[in-house]
Amino acid sequence: MDWTIAIIVMIVLALAAFLAGRRGGSVSTEKLDQIINIQAELKGHVQHSESSLNERLEALSKRVGEGLVQHTEKTGEQLKGLHERLAVIDTAQKNITDLGKEMVGLQDILSNKQLRGNFGEFQMESLIKDALPPSAYDFQATLSNGNRVDCLIRLPSPPGIIPIDSKFPLEAYRAIQQAKNDTDNKNANRDFSRDVNTHIKHIADRYIIANETDWAIMFLPSEAIFAELHSNFPNIVEDAQRRRVGLASPSTLMALVNTVGSILKDGRMKEQAGLIQKQVELLLNDVRLLDDRVGKLKTHFRQASDDIGAISTSNGKITDRGQKIKDVQLEDDNSLEDLDTPRPLLKEV
Repeated sequence: MDWTIAIIVMIVLALAAFLAGRRGGSVSTEKLDQIINIQAELKGHVQHSESSLNERLEALSKRVGEGLVQHTEKTGEQLKGLHERLAVIDTAQKNITDLGKEMVGLQDILSNKQLRGNFGEFQMESLIKDALPPSAYDFQATLSNGNRVDCLIRLPSPPGIIPIDSKFPLEAYRAIQQAKNDTDNKNANRDFSRDVNTHIKHIADRYIIANETDWAIMFLPSEAIFAELHSNFPNIVEDAQRRRVGLASPSTLMALVNTVGSILKDGRMKEQAGLIQKQVELLLNDVRLLDDRVGKLKTHFRQASDDIGAISTSNGKITDRGQKIKDVQLEDDNSLEDLDTPRPLLKEV
């Protein structure tokens, strides 16, 4: 620093003057004064340097304190953000753990044939309940031949009632996906075709009944199996159509039940329109009856008015006759003669 260099220079000059005096044998007053002045200046510079140093130390301490406060605040904010991120990570990890448990549970369900069938029925029931009114379907319904079907949709005839049965040929489909060579793939395709054809024949034989059901639907709870059939097994799809068995995946069943809901809604609207037309006809008939009765009432009023007019005329004549009787003079023979002349009192009506 500049002030440190100045102090050092002054100390060196003072020492040099002191040593020079000693070499001369004595120190003169003038030199002592110089030394004293140098010491005073040195003391002033030292005091000034101390004051400047204190100010700089104070400013440095203030800056360091402010920096520490800002750094503490930023560190607190960063720790808060880190805590929030850790909470999000914990939640995500918990969700992943729960999802893993659900996947394990679903895997257990799909590996069990009976549970897999229940899963397909539950999925089918959920789709149908969301789209149709309760009066339009029956679950586990019994047909006239005694066979029980997973679901029976009731529509106006035609088409009438439509049975839906859930099938889930998962093992054969997995064998196709896991085939490692042509032989495995050929065997898997053969087993898959056999299983699906067995399901189609089972549905056609049990649920298609003459004069009761024209079509039946096989519900496949897997979009992948549905796509596999239509992509690589068109002969199975054609055979199902010949047997009047339709294939449906979750998405196509949803479209089907929504269409059925629209048909039922249209049928209800037509039914209500018929009821409205019938009520309008009855209303028009009531209006005609009212018009006839009003006409008869008018006739009665007209006759009553005529009768009242005739009564009023007769009353006038009676009044006139009474007045004449009142004004008659007994001495007047002519008046007596007039009274002797018979006159009708009332005009026959």
